[in-house]
Amino acid sequence: MSAEEPLFRVVRGVPTAEELAALVGAVVARSRPAAVAAPVAASTWARSGRPAGTGPATGAGAWRTSGLPR
Repeated sequence: MSAEEPLFRVVRGVPTAEELAALVGAVVARSRPAAVAAPVAASTWARSGRPAGTGPATGAGAWRTSGLPR
């Protein structure tokens, strides 16, 4: 492909400069690979509200002890 050859061409209609800019923006955004977000660790503030080492109660009577203060 030469430098003068357009990447795409309008076949029908007369788009405005804004419409062409929106089309180019959409094509560029679509052609880039999606960024994979890294998992976010819980902040110190969020961890402070969780009791350390206490998970949900299991076993006989667990439903009753789940409502009791720890």
